[in-house]
Formats: sequence, C-alpha cells, structure tokens
Amino acid sequence: MNQSDGRQSDRGPSAVRHRGAVTLRNRAIPTSTADQRLLDSRGRGDWKTKDAWRALRILSEFVEGFDTLADLPPAVSVFGSARSSPESRECRMAEELGGALARAGFAVITGGGPGVMEAANRGASEAGGLSVGLGIELPFEQGLNDWVDLAIDFRYFFARKTMFVKYAQAFVVLPGGFGTMDELFEALTLVQTGKVTRFPVVLMGVDYWRGLLDWLRDTMAAEGKIGPNDLDLICLTDDVDEAVRHIVNAEAVLSAEQEAIREEAVARRVADQQAAEAASEGPASERPGSRPAGQG
Repeated sequence: MNQSDGRQSDRGPSAVRHRGAVTLRNRAIPTSTADQRLLDSRGRGDWKTKDAWRALRILSEFVEGFDTLADLPPAVSVFGSARSSPESRECRMAEELGGALARAGFAVITGGGPGVMEAANRGASEAGGLSVGLGIELPFEQGLNDWVDLAIDFRYFFARKTMFVKYAQAFVVLPGGFGTMDELFEALTLVQTGKVTRFPVVLMGVDYWRGLLDWLRDTMAAEGKIGPNDLDLICLTDDVDEAVRHIVNAEAVLSAEQEAIREEAVARRVADQQAAEAASEGPASERPGSRPAGQG
C-alpha cells in the first residue's frame, strides 16, 4: 500500500532523474540532456533567447561546486568503469584503494556511479574517510551510489570535470571505457602543458593498460608526437600501497617546493626592504647636520 487512500498502486518502478532540487519521473523526464541541448548546433534560432539563460545556469553549477567543495580536505579523484561487476578485480582493487587513501588522510572523489566508482566510495567510507560523488545527468540515469557522503549532481560535463581537477591532488585511473579515457588524457594534457603542477597520475591494472602504454611509447613517442619524458608522467602499478605512496611522496615534494618558494620570496622582500632603507639614509657625509671628516 502506498496510496494515502489505501489503494494499491499499479505503477511499477519509475525512471528518475534529479536536477538539483528538482526530481523528474517517467514522462516528465526530457528526451535530451542539458549538454545535448547546449551543444546541438541545429537549434541556432534559439541561441539568442536561450543561451544567455544557459550561461547563468552554467555559472550556477560552478558556484554550487566551488561553494560545496571549498572546505574539502586533500583529495584524490578515482576513475573507472561503471560497468564493472562488484566481484571484478578492478572493483576489489578500487575498494582497497579507497580505504588506503582514506587512512592516508585523503578524501576520495568519484563520479558517484556504480562499478569501480562505487567500490572506491565504499572503501573510503568504511575506512572513515570522506566519500564524494560528482554525478552527471545522462540519458540512461545511473544515480548516485549509497556510499557517497557528499554529492553534487551536474548538468554539464565541463563544470563537473573542473571539480575533479580543482579539488584533487592526484588522479587514480582504473580500467574503464571512453569516460575513463577522457579523464585520463585530460589529466595528462593538463600536466604536460603546465596547467597543473606536479599532479600524479596513477594507472592501476597493469594488464589492462599495457597495450595502451606500448602504443604511446612505440608509436606516439617514437614519431615525436609527445616528448621523450611525457610517459614519466604516468605511474603504472597493481600495488595499492605503491599507488598511495607515489601520491603521498609527490604531495610532500610539492609542499617542500612551495615552502622553499615562500621562503625565497620572504628573503627577497626583506633584502629589498633593507636596500631601500639604506638608500633612503644615504652616505653619512650627506646626512643633514653631518660635518666633513677632520672638522670638530
């Protein structure tokens, strides 16, 4: 019984889509997503009337994300397939990884979906860490998994992708499909071009990634499409402890470099201030009231 008048409902399970505070079910769910409508070049007649409002909606997603995640502790974004079964090797690895990251003091950020994402969220949550899910509106609604402590649903991929990078100290990428590849190569591009500084990228699943890395080395690097050291941006391992250690060490090195930069900046300011004070005083013979040497 789920009707207030006691009648039994004959409706089956409903399709559900969330848009911020709005919940849509069944026929109320639109046939396209916000990203599809934004990027569809066929609706040019609507651009002047609708895209200005879309810009405000996009801005609101950034504001919501920045405001919600501003106080997040150091975090690691974990990516992998939503289609992996809970018994798969990558899901077991992701759950172990989530727990290890939590014990090392990191929050764990995923796309909030099932498969590898759910496993990483579960590992972090059960280890007492903060488990974050950044969901996305998709034609095939997945919903956020039950192990997410802090969740944001996004309409636009590019707003969501910004949050994955802005609030993470590292990426760990487990076996996955197109979306996982997208996040992997975006991270590598940001590091390669210096848009982010010393951002560890860890691939877990040696057998899964070996063919890709062979192609990157033997084809892409061999033909000069990437630099000889660009493959050094990737740490490949099946060892959870090694992955976490790589992230912790990179964070320590970055912190030491930043502290050295701050100390150098302070020392430079002190030296400049002392030089300015010395210049303003001038030589003793030029100070007001001073007498030439030898005169009493």
